[in-house]
Amino acid sequence: MSSSGYYAAQKRPESNRSAARTILAEQIKLIHINSRNTYGSARIHAVLLERNERCSRPLVASIMRDHGLAGKRKGKVRQITTDSTHGHAIAENRLERNFDADKPNQKWVADITYLPTHDGWLYLAAVLDLHSRRVVGWSMSDSLESQVVLDALKMAQVSRKPSAGLVYHSDRGVQYAAAVHRATLERIGAISSMSRKANCWDNAVAESFFGTLKCELDLAKPIGSKAQTRATVFEWIEVWYNRERRHSSLGFLSPVMFEERFDTLFFSSTNT
Repeated sequence: MSSSGYYAAQKRPESNRSAARTILAEQIKLIHINSRNTYGSARIHAVLLERNERCSRPLVASIMRDHGLAGKRKGKVRQITTDSTHGHAIAENRLERNFDADKPNQKWVADITYLPTHDGWLYLAAVLDLHSRRVVGWSMSDSLESQVVLDALKMAQVSRKPSAGLVYHSDRGVQYAAAVHRATLERIGAISSMSRKANCWDNAVAESFFGTLKCELDLAKPIGSKAQTRATVFEWIEVWYNRERRHSSLGFLSPVMFEERFDTLFFSSTNT
């Protein structure tokens, strides 16, 4: 390009299309920052649609590439926490990979995972409601004993007060098969369900949740002491995941948003 052509191009006013793309890019960058730099084009596009922004997902993806923005992707590394070499009773698989639930407190899934810290391993037990994918109970411990799963179950039971008949699915690890855990389920009227041996896909929702947590918090390696990791995981679950993070299986609503919308629709239908 000649010098005169270059300077003429610099003085030429920006087209409406280019200006709109610039404005959209600023919104995309802000949404990405607010997502803790985790959202990809699908989730950012969903947020923009809620704001009545007329744009396509390919356009969002193109702008993200231009600005070096990308969502976080899960790794494939998985720690094995299941010890199924025990003599406790094993429940049949009543869930059978049916991860849909018509209403809250119909089906819960539970699991345990390792969290690395600078002080050694920390163990996280979580209970999720399959209706909204909300974490309804969780607990962290220095020990992999049964108490950590009992504390998570107690939290879920106290906060949700499920009716009898709830299906509670877990792996067949000793913590879930232990007599004290089975007795707790019986007391609240829950029906125990367990995955088949060495089959993580039977509890895929819980596995996916832990994968997301470890990916977004970079927990493939220690991020601090046990106390620091506890605080970080607590904030991620209660502030970010349950209330803000958009879930693809929920129409890109957060678990709390999904439950609030369900409550509104349910209330409306029962009063018509």
